[in-house]
Amino acid sequence: MTALLDCIELESAPNPTAAVIWMHGLGATSDDFAGLVPELDLEGCQPIRFVFPQAPSIPITINGGYVMPGWYDLYGMDLVSKQDAAGIQRSEAAIAALVDREVARGIAADHIVLAGFSQGCAMALHTALRLPHKIAGVMALSGYLPLADRFATERNAANASTPIFMAHGTQDPVVILKRGEDSRDALAALGHKVQWHTYPMPHSVHPREIADIAAFLKQVLPA
Repeated sequence: MTALLDCIELESAPNPTAAVIWMHGLGATSDDFAGLVPELDLEGCQPIRFVFPQAPSIPITINGGYVMPGWYDLYGMDLVSKQDAAGIQRSEAAIAALVDREVARGIAADHIVLAGFSQGCAMALHTALRLPHKIAGVMALSGYLPLADRFATERNAANASTPIFMAHGTQDPVVILKRGEDSRDALAALGHKVQWHTYPMPHSVHPREIADIAAFLKQVLPA
């Protein structure tokens, strides 16, 4: 039994019929993206419960073993040559448990979106496309597909056609643009429906991106 992560929850309207589970980046906290919700124009969406889970605090090798909130350990700046598969799978189980909780609370699986920024984006892509039931969509912001070499064999057909919103900054020094492009190409090569967006920004969120996120939510969670 996976212990449920601590979460911040916000509802766009009473009696939500949809949910967005949104993972923060390395070293951040669950409130990191909660402030973005009031900025989203959700007119035309069904009532949404936004769930912002808190990653456990773990030592991060790339930061000299410093303990900080993280979904998995990082060993190198390139992010992909050596990866913490066990840590990724632990967080996958914790996020899947949050999906199950929303279903238990009456939200249909296909009314759930997994979202994330940076390392949280990696977890959203990794987890969503392995789930055994179809969800509404994935929002992958300034991140990449981890464990890409095993993705083709581990992905679940349930989410083969699930819309994926991918966004990346053209001047991102943390998760370089090529890392995002490589992930986009790997997903597209397997037939996944990727909506690719770039913005003139570093490792952050762009005002135009906020409008595009709202448009995507209207597309996958319409009223």
